[in-house]
Amino acid sequence: MIKTEELDPNFKYEIASMPGGERIKYCFNCTGCTVSCPVNEIDREFNPRKILRQSLLGMRKEVLSSELIWLCSSCYACYEHCPQDVRITEIMGALRTIAEKEAHRGNIAVPCDKRKFDSAFTGSIKKHGRVYEAMTIAGFIFRTKGIGGMLAYTPMGLAMLRKGKLPLLPHGIKGKKQVKAIFEMMHR
Repeated sequence: MIKTEELDPNFKYEIASMPGGERIKYCFNCTGCTVSCPVNEIDREFNPRKILRQSLLGMRKEVLSSELIWLCSSCYACYEHCPQDVRITEIMGALRTIAEKEAHRGNIAVPCDKRKFDSAFTGSIKKHGRVYEAMTIAGFIFRTKGIGGMLAYTPMGLAMLRKGKLPLLPHGIKGKKQVKAIFEMMHR
C-alpha cells in the first residue's frame, strides 16, 4: 500500500538533476527494460520498470534503501530496447549515488555492502589481470552471506553457467605483470 504522505514529489527531479538521470521523466512504463534485462531473467525480483515507476511516484525511501538498485549489471540491454531513450543503466547509477549520500548522512541504511564487492572486484584484477567473474561473485557472496549464502546462490550460479553468462575459468591476458605493477605503485 502506498501512503501518499510518505511520497516525495521532488524525488524524480533530484534524479533528473544527476548525471545519467536526465531522462527519467520520459519513461511511460512500457516494460521494454524489464523484458530485455538479463538480471531479471535470473532474479525476478529485479524489475527495472518497477524501480523507475517507484522513483517517478516519489517512493524515495523504498527505492534508495532497496538492495535491488545495486543488482543492475550495467549491460545496457534495457537502454537498447527503450522507445523513449531512457538511460535506465545510468539512472540506476544515479540512484546508487543518491543512496550512498543518504547513507553517509545517516538517513537510510544501504543494504548492499559495496565496499566488499569492490574489494573482491579489485582483488580479482590484481590476481588475474582482469575480472574473473565467477570468483569475484563467489568471494563477494561468501564475505557478505557466508557459506549458507553460497549454497543459496548455487542454483542461480548454475543457471548463469548453463546460459554462458559466467565463465568457469579465468581468461588469460597479456600484460598481467603490468597490471600487478600498477597496483603495487598505488600502494606505495
